[in-house]
Amino acid sequence: MAALKPPMYCVAIMPICAGSAVAYAQTGTFYPGIFAVFVLSAVLLLVWENLSNDVFDAATGIDENKHHSLVNLTHRPALIFWLSNLCLLLGIAGIVAIALWQQDPTVLQLVLACCVLGYLYQGPPFRLGYQGLGEILCFFSFGPLAVGAAYYAQAQSWQAQSWSWSQPLLPAALIVGIATTLVLFCSHFHQVEDDFKAGKKSPIVRLGTRGGALLLPWACGSVFVILVGGIVRGGLPLSVLLICGSIPVAVRLCRHVLWFHAQPERVSNSKFLAIYFHFWSGLLLVLGLLLPGLWLSASLSLGAGGVGL
Repeated sequence: MAALKPPMYCVAIMPICAGSAVAYAQTGTFYPGIFAVFVLSAVLLLVWENLSNDVFDAATGIDENKHHSLVNLTHRPALIFWLSNLCLLLGIAGIVAIALWQQDPTVLQLVLACCVLGYLYQGPPFRLGYQGLGEILCFFSFGPLAVGAAYYAQAQSWQAQSWSWSQPLLPAALIVGIATTLVLFCSHFHQVEDDFKAGKKSPIVRLGTRGGALLLPWACGSVFVILVGGIVRGGLPLSVLLICGSIPVAVRLCRHVLWFHAQPERVSNSKFLAIYFHFWSGLLLVLGLLLPGLWLSASLSLGAGGVGL
């Protein structure tokens, strides 16, 4: 179960939920079939990335002490590599099906861009994650690109000024992107020694565990700064203040890392605390985006019922 990392797939699903919620908030339309295919494809693509990363990390020796690596568990890197490629093909096939149904390649282009960034992160000869650029690639892949693709899959067009603070797409994409990046950032604390030995210049190798722990509250706080900025500029409805319900999770994450940043065994679960923050902030964002439209629909239904009576 540690090798499969089931909670991790929240990071694949949430961008699709957020982008679809933005589209529903703006257009009032929702295509459940497209949503289901997109979610399944996103999960398959994340399986591809996780499996292929295990293979690429095994090749560099950085995962020598990672006992829950699937390559270390099976000792069959070729099998894991081809399984990852199968997941990639199936995931892309789902997105191709959406593009063919819509007769529009935009969603496919955005998802392929996500896949390219995913490969650049760990795949040879690039391995940009070893240069400390993984968080940047993660932010764009799971934030603007993935949320934008999910939005377009539902809306099938861009609204005027879609990527502005006066519209919900930009702040929603930034919030999801940062929350996802925090998961990757927190995954480095417990393996800083292995990263250093393998020459991987992760942010925690560069900053030190204490420096990373001190940066974490600012990174979490940026989610709420964007939230307030989106509301003030008119892009987000007041109902999105529901995200503030995730503040206790963020506080717990930051305290845990500050206390145990130099203790690998104690800080190793920080990435799962980051996933909890990602899940709750994303879920409350989606609910906040949907509430105005659902409230309006309910009011209109009640009004129509009253007229009928």
